[in-house]
Amino acid sequence: MADILVSWIANDARGDWSLVSGDLDTGDDLATAILVSLFTDRPATASDSLPDGTGDRRGWWGDREIGSRLWLLDRAKQTEETRRRAADYVAEALQWLIDDGVVARFTIRVEWARRSTLGVWVIAHRSDGQSTSFNFDWAWQGVA
Repeated sequence: MADILVSWIANDARGDWSLVSGDLDTGDDLATAILVSLFTDRPATASDSLPDGTGDRRGWWGDREIGSRLWLLDRAKQTEETRRRAADYVAEALQWLIDDGVVARFTIRVEWARRSTLGVWVIAHRSDGQSTSFNFDWAWQGVA
């Protein structure tokens, strides 16, 4: 089933619905679910250190489990620990797709794509044996 297509606008660091001839475009529901899961701010846990020094734990009031905690890495240094935390946050954000039976499993690769840019590659493995790849090496620039 096709969902409303969410396109990522890298220059503005935001997603938006796509329009075709004045109507909402439809697209791959899995791609939309992954974009929303990774690029929506999940609330920080009580034990998380907030990068901006405020008390804002972010997140969406309507669902305390949607999104990722990747935003916590905004001011993180380019270290192995940061890369590992990013991989954990990606897996956490996508877990609901496994729990709901949308995909059987994910292969997640997180590495430093270049200086100050975290690269994330995700392969969604469906239960029917098909897989779909997603590349987000453009998304997290400016991680110190």
